[in-house]
Amino acid sequence: MAQADFSYEPAGDVSRLPLATTILCDRDSGREAWCDDAEAAGLSVMRQGAIADFAEGDMRPLGRVVLAGCPQANARTLAALARIDERVAESGAALLVCVSQGSLEPVFACLASSRPQILVDPSHGDRLLALGRVKMGGPDSRVRDLSDDDRINLLRLTEQVSEIAEKLERLGQPGLSGSGGAFRFESPADGYRGEGDAEASLVRKGRPALPDPRLVRQIIRQRQARAKFFDGDLFADPAWDMLLDLTAARAEHTRVAVTSLCIASGVPATTALRWISQMVEAGLLERVQDDADRRRAFIALTDTAAEAMARYFAHIRAEAGEPV
Repeated sequence: MAQADFSYEPAGDVSRLPLATTILCDRDSGREAWCDDAEAAGLSVMRQGAIADFAEGDMRPLGRVVLAGCPQANARTLAALARIDERVAESGAALLVCVSQGSLEPVFACLASSRPQILVDPSHGDRLLALGRVKMGGPDSRVRDLSDDDRINLLRLTEQVSEIAEKLERLGQPGLSGSGGAFRFESPADGYRGEGDAEASLVRKGRPALPDPRLVRQIIRQRQARAKFFDGDLFADPAWDMLLDLTAARAEHTRVAVTSLCIASGVPATTALRWISQMVEAGLLERVQDDADRRRAFIALTDTAAEAMARYFAHIRAEAGEPV
């Protein structure tokens, strides 16, 4: 039998490797499914095995892509997954992790370094789309395995989040205004205090307070009620739904777990996680580790996004003639 050919390149020298792939899953059926998908996507499987067997000190190369299946999150598997996360972050490889709904929370918490794609109970199509995203992001990316619709959806997602981030960043800065539209905010004409007093006129108004969380929760309930009368897909707006949920949570001084935020988004968990990842990269959301329990991590608004949301609601109140 021919021996497997492992090329022991330095861990950080990923750029010299082809799209070599390591598949790690504690179930044989899961490894077989990933192997089939990797082959269909044009990737080369260089290594496969169980996640739990990834021992500390294992310095064998992982390749350009690491595919991990984690339907169950026991302590041994999570410890190994945390080691894989660190290795992937050091090498610059791409990490895709398949989880069940029940294992999402602890798996998300232990993946703190590599910025992985996390797929929740993915279908065959979900896995291929994720592999296509990896290939799109590589230096020799080719997305011939993606359909035209998939390519458009990926580009639209990135573009939408970038636009939202840009607008919210502008809105978080008093005195700056956008070009118009739903996210257009301008400082009021009396944005400076002390008319006639040159020194006082240089003092800006303080930042507006976050809205009453009861108001935000009411808006969320009203948005969700539309699904009772129309197809919910007509109104899918995961970025805004998550921003609303996190705004209410910040005003309530409560923390939001990733599974809860996925539910609040109104879209499938895998799609929600993709949005969360994009919004973290765009500076709208941030990951907050639970100091009391390292198996949990939360998602929160960044200060820039929180200020922009506060200014949005202040703008709405001003338009309604209410005191700001």
